[in-house]
Amino acid sequence: MEVFRHIATSPRRFVAPVLTLGNFDGVHRGHQAILGRVAEVARVRGGEAVALTFNPHPVAVLRPERAPALITSLRDKIRLMAAAGVDVLVVQHFTPAFAQLSAEAFIERFVVQRLRATRLVVGHSVSFGHERRGDSALLAELGKRLGFEVEVVGPIGVDGHEVSSSAVRRAIAAGDMALATKLLGRPHRLGGRVVPGRRRGATIGFPTANVRVRVGMSPPDGVYAVRVQYREACLDGVANIGTNPTFGDAPRALEAHLFDFDADLYGERVSVAFIERLRSEIAFSSVEALVAQIGRDAERARAILAARP
Repeated sequence: MEVFRHIATSPRRFVAPVLTLGNFDGVHRGHQAILGRVAEVARVRGGEAVALTFNPHPVAVLRPERAPALITSLRDKIRLMAAAGVDVLVVQHFTPAFAQLSAEAFIERFVVQRLRATRLVVGHSVSFGHERRGDSALLAELGKRLGFEVEVVGPIGVDGHEVSSSAVRRAIAAGDMALATKLLGRPHRLGGRVVPGRRRGATIGFPTANVRVRVGMSPPDGVYAVRVQYREACLDGVANIGTNPTFGDAPRALEAHLFDFDADLYGERVSVAFIERLRSEIAFSSVEALVAQIGRDAERARAILAARP
């Protein structure tokens, strides 16, 4: 997949582009349905599947106090959109000046004149342009006037929930990793580099990888059964998110104890997939009580992960 950082600087013309646009935070199952349809139509037409997204999130620019927690980093979004079949991704830098473009000007100037889209495939809740005044109805009207076709993909439902980025965020915030997995079509992940910690885990028999996460929505503090991607390996483990209240002086951190693994991961980039929440974080009366509970957590996590190969 080719990635371009601005619409205006795309260095070539795209071949019979079939376009979609949106924030695509999380690249959840609803997004996947849209992207899959874009790829399908592009194949039939002998064209390219093109997606236009925005960075940073528009709300973070226009109303930073109301900006949603991002489900995925830009790095992960790019990877997931490539896996969904996108040929070309345009990541438009979103600025206050860009936000002033009317919906009509945005479509005519960028979608038609610059990207030369022949067909747009969008979700039913698509919005664009100044004050989000553009919607699928306006797209259909502009398509008739400017010469492109519009296809609207309807909502996707899972277990009575309409799939949306907001629904995914609610599930993650509640620690409902099973629902988050269903909505996303995969477990929720946080990626980052392993950095030195206080090495308390190693002193009590449960060494951990301390993962510095810069972008991505964290589940609530607590203990989770996890799978950690390290290079080509997928490693089972148990992770804690929180401040380690038994010791009382630790900053909030994500620490993962990996089963049957003892290599040095310092400086390595890993990705932690949250499979199931085991319990809340607890302040134990003694280190011995903490060690006993971690042992029970690890045993339970092993059983959960063994049942989900």
